[in-house]
Amino acid sequence: MMNSNWPNILVSPLSTIHEVLKIINTEGLQLALVVDEHNILLGTVTDGDIRRALIAEKPLNTIVSDVMYTTPTSVSVGVDRSEILEVMNKLEISSIPILQDGRVVGLETLHKIYHKSQYKNPVFLMAGGFGSRLRPLTDNCPKPLLKVGEKPILEIVLLRFIKAGFENFYISTHFLHQMIIDYFGNGQKWGVSIKYTHEISPLGTGGAVGLLPKSLPQLPMIVMNGDVLTNVNLQQLLAFHNQHNAIATICVREYEYQVPFGVIEGDGLTINKMTEKPVQHFRVNAGIYVINPEIIGSVAVNENIDMPTLLERYLDKKVVMFPFHDYWLDIGRMGDYHRAQTDIIVLDMS
Repeated sequence: MMNSNWPNILVSPLSTIHEVLKIINTEGLQLALVVDEHNILLGTVTDGDIRRALIAEKPLNTIVSDVMYTTPTSVSVGVDRSEILEVMNKLEISSIPILQDGRVVGLETLHKIYHKSQYKNPVFLMAGGFGSRLRPLTDNCPKPLLKVGEKPILEIVLLRFIKAGFENFYISTHFLHQMIIDYFGNGQKWGVSIKYTHEISPLGTGGAVGLLPKSLPQLPMIVMNGDVLTNVNLQQLLAFHNQHNAIATICVREYEYQVPFGVIEGDGLTINKMTEKPVQHFRVNAGIYVINPEIIGSVAVNENIDMPTLLERYLDKKVVMFPFHDYWLDIGRMGDYHRAQTDIIVLDMS
């Protein structure tokens, strides 16, 4: 999880050395992030920078823009924690700002990386589908229990969450539900809690939320399709949702489609432009969501609705997107399932 105190170390370039020194001393993160009025990162100031400024006999009322480091190392939001750790180790730094379009949205520290937080946020995994496009493999086995490498798909998903510090799970079931319950049990095998909801008839990803108990913690919940393999940084996703004060967050992926023909644009019969096999770019739903308790409580028991339609009701209450570029594979077709068998060998998916 990114350090939650990072907003406290944002300072103006007009702040004095004395003011910044007090912030560094109070927050204990050994640096301050110098930003403009839009939180665009301008530079960093460490206790070492201030020490060198004082040795150079600069007065305490010197503004920090005169002593800040103007080309600090940073990473974009969504970068995997293992990559961040690699950068830190290589450059021998203990913290690194997380940016989105140049704007500070978080701070990762070695302390947080090595001291994993535990999250009470519930995680809801969708495992009730028929897996029709994977028949005959799913004739007598629910898709979440199909193995990728040595483990069932849903176990790989579960382990990713456990590794990130989550411990409170709910699994939505329908098709061959008892096989899933028999395999995962109450989660004791992994040291976590697993409970189940059962759809008598399919309700859609949004409708399944209506079956959850009213006793859920009043915290944002992560909802994820149980047939998605991904290395998305779950800690950053949750932090992103909280930092943006969103009622819901949808993970999105970039998707390219190349038109296989030349495209003609014109005015009436007059051709204005010809583009040979253009590539179109889209942002697509990755099947991973964070939703607030308000949304969970709004779904009626046995209401049939998919998650995108449910979230459309809340577009005026701040639904945001979390773009990410980590590995992602929706195992919907036989080709995806075969690809997963290869990918699992080279990717850290456990």
